[in-house]
Amino acid sequence: MTGFALRMLRHRPGSALATFLALAAGVMILVAMGGLVESGLRHRQAPVRYAAADVVVAHRDITVSVKEFDGEVTRSSVRLPEGGTVPAGLADRIRALPGVATVAADDPVPVVLPATSAAVTGHGWSSAALAPYRTVAGAAPAGDLEVAVDRRLGLTPGQDVRLLVAGTARTYRVSGVVDGPAAAVFFTDAHAATLSAHPGRVAAVGVVAAPGTDVAALAATVRAAAGDADVYTGADRGLVEESDELGARDLLVQAGAAFGGYVVLLIGFVVAATVGLSVRHRRRDLALLRAVAATPAQVRRMIMAEALLVSLAAAAAGVPAGILATRWVRDQLVGRGFVPAGFPISPGLVAPVAAVAVTTLVAVLSALVAARRVTAIRPVEALGEVAVEPPRSGRVRLVSGLVAAAGAVSSGTVTAGAGGQAALAGAVGMLYLFVTAVGLLAPWINRTAATVLAPVLRTVWGVSGYLATANLRANARGMAAVLTALVLSVGLGGSVWFLQDNLERQTVAQHRDGLLAQHALVSPAGLPPGAVEDARRTPGVRTATAVRRTAVVVRSLDGAETVGAQAVDTTDLGSTMDLRVRDGDLADLAAGTLAASSVRASTHGWHVGDPVECWLGDGTPVRLTLVAIYDRGLGFGDITLTRDTVAGHTARDLDDEILIRADATADLPALAARHPGSAVVATGGLTRGLAADLAVSAWLNRLLVGVMVGYAALAAANTMVIAALARRRELAVLRLAGVTRRQARRMVHAEQAGLLGVAVLLGAAVALVTLAMVVRSVTGEPVPYVPPLGGAAVLGGAALLALLTTVLPIGRLLRVPPVEHIGVKE
Repeated sequence: MTGFALRMLRHRPGSALATFLALAAGVMILVAMGGLVESGLRHRQAPVRYAAADVVVAHRDITVSVKEFDGEVTRSSVRLPEGGTVPAGLADRIRALPGVATVAADDPVPVVLPATSAAVTGHGWSSAALAPYRTVAGAAPAGDLEVAVDRRLGLTPGQDVRLLVAGTARTYRVSGVVDGPAAAVFFTDAHAATLSAHPGRVAAVGVVAAPGTDVAALAATVRAAAGDADVYTGADRGLVEESDELGARDLLVQAGAAFGGYVVLLIGFVVAATVGLSVRHRRRDLALLRAVAATPAQVRRMIMAEALLVSLAAAAAGVPAGILATRWVRDQLVGRGFVPAGFPISPGLVAPVAAVAVTTLVAVLSALVAARRVTAIRPVEALGEVAVEPPRSGRVRLVSGLVAAAGAVSSGTVTAGAGGQAALAGAVGMLYLFVTAVGLLAPWINRTAATVLAPVLRTVWGVSGYLATANLRANARGMAAVLTALVLSVGLGGSVWFLQDNLERQTVAQHRDGLLAQHALVSPAGLPPGAVEDARRTPGVRTATAVRRTAVVVRSLDGAETVGAQAVDTTDLGSTMDLRVRDGDLADLAAGTLAASSVRASTHGWHVGDPVECWLGDGTPVRLTLVAIYDRGLGFGDITLTRDTVAGHTARDLDDEILIRADATADLPALAARHPGSAVVATGGLTRGLAADLAVSAWLNRLLVGVMVGYAALAAANTMVIAALARRRELAVLRLAGVTRRQARRMVHAEQAGLLGVAVLLGAAVALVTLAMVVRSVTGEPVPYVPPLGGAAVLGGAALLALLTTVLPIGRLLRVPPVEHIGVKE
């Protein structure tokens, strides 16, 4: 049947082109998105800092076990936000093992050169052998006031250099110059230990094997001595190093995982609708084939062959387009700072093959399902059915539609009581269920709308309105796909797109309204713990609060997730920061306790007084008591801890900012001068900086959401063009029956006005319900924000799309003499 399928495609180019566009666009999107995910999964960070080490011992992630409802235990790993540490004494235990040539503990220290504002990393001298660094001038540091520096810093032996080390300005004598893979500063091991943010612990222990030692056997021996720490060898050594490439890898995988499922579902929905509509509008051809003795199986094979051929042609166009799209996305990600310039992003073999397989399978199955009705009845009945719309839709469709609507309502109920990611996932699921319900119940919706709108259409369009009402009622099933496509476009555009606007708006508003302090002391190099006391002693300063950004790991439904947190000095906290506490009291915040946002507490079912088990940023398990629940989690983080709780558990023991309330007489510039590299800024500047950072970070979300909305709009355009072109014979019959061209055009306008009104009403209702539930769950606001221009763009875009894809094709059909179209269906 392949040859016959080719001939049928040549004689029906309209439906074939529409299917081709839907499939090609779907392949392009899946290849581009799959390319991002595949690039992230395929990437292996090459070891740089530990390139000379054969074995590296570190603690970079934690594994959480979750017991599913069926009793199966699943495990997921989460990378520790503060890097994790291992006991410093582990180096001595490993040094005694056989086959070990060199062992060095490494604990990076943040260093800034005030003269150039260059940020480098400080290390103990013994760790230089792990890269390795080689001495090119001078000698290793011999005392606490000596350093060896990398040649990239442009210093020479004997020269004095002022450094900001761990937030404090110090002057050192350069003892030597080294050459290695990256700019660095080396202290003596003893002095580096005093600068550590976590005394007694180090970030990693590197091991160099003795000549002739089996590295695998050595790794096994080290693993036995390492206890709970992880052992890395080979290419995995790069996972120990904190780098922009590892962050980029995680970003690509997380973004693809978050949106991939929804995009695949959307593409399946669109392709199925497009293929199904194109087959439906060819019922006359299929009935004629049955009448001339083609068996049902032959017709089904022909339709499947057509879908397969179009899918292969779409793959030939979609795969190269997807590769080009991936390159464009890569350039955008690099230009906006999401990934480093050297990060390789390109589809491998998996993404194109998977994209083609998914779209082809959906197309073939959709064609088979769409052809079953015509091929399942006798030829004479099939010929009769194409002449008149079946008077009644199937009960299975009605029941399925009601079930989908009930599922959407149930999902909405769950969403209303959830929070965080659970609310977002429930809301998107509710959106798709609502759209599915509309698609299944569309014939009944169209008939009801035709009855309700009949007086309005007749009043505005006269005779044409009467014809439009009759046509909407008679062709209720035929217009179902059009209604569904419009509802999908408006629903996606009005909910998922505007969600990002609400999140940004609420984050900035919460941060602005919650900052009671007028000023903030900030420093890119970080502020030492004593800076807050210095600020309080400054004349004119009434209160000061130190704030440290960190993160904690908490359990989630699928394992664990990283949650943003702030660690604060609780002295006079209420005078510099208003978190809008709804339950409990921040005055009770102390070591061993925490406060949580209402969204986070709702997500996990926490209440004031409950013990909360979590992991600090370095992987240390803690059991903290919840003492307060607050509303401004977006602006200040979902978790608030004390600095005492996180002391020794962060990558650097430094504060990010100090919030200050002061009189006009306060000499704040003098305070900044006592802390080199710092500056006093208005807190409004912090909020503006936050807004700018959000705009950058939101770009990727907007891109992915824009792809979904754009594809839904393409589906709507495709569907409406197919539906319009399928009316050639209908319009020809009306013209021959005496309807003028103007009356026919007005009839189409009236139909589109009625159908568009119903679609916009349903789509806007679905969008508003979805958006309201998510915004309420995530931000606590009962009414979502809809940008006026954005709302006008969604509604106006839907109207313009409907008019252009229906009125223009119909106008073209009406310019052709009716006798030329009377003999065809499409």
